[in-house]
Amino acid sequence: MGATTLRLPDEKLRLIRAIAGYENRPISKILEGFVDEYIERHRETLELIGISNFIEECKEGLEEIKEGGGKDINELDD
Repeated sequence: MGATTLRLPDEKLRLIRAIAGYENRPISKILEGFVDEYIERHRETLELIGISNFIEECKEGLEEIKEGGGKDINELDD
């Protein structure tokens, strides 16, 4: 397991310490839960990024739009 330093404003740190004390849980476990939730919310994005050539295709699409190409939203297939 890796380790990192996390800098929080004093007020947030006091609050998270109070919650950890109330729940009788280590701060690291609370923060690990937050990270798990964050990753899960972004899982689809992570999967898309993992698709071969996805980012290049997005960049090409943006260039096409900038040059006046592409389709209007009403022209898209369902």
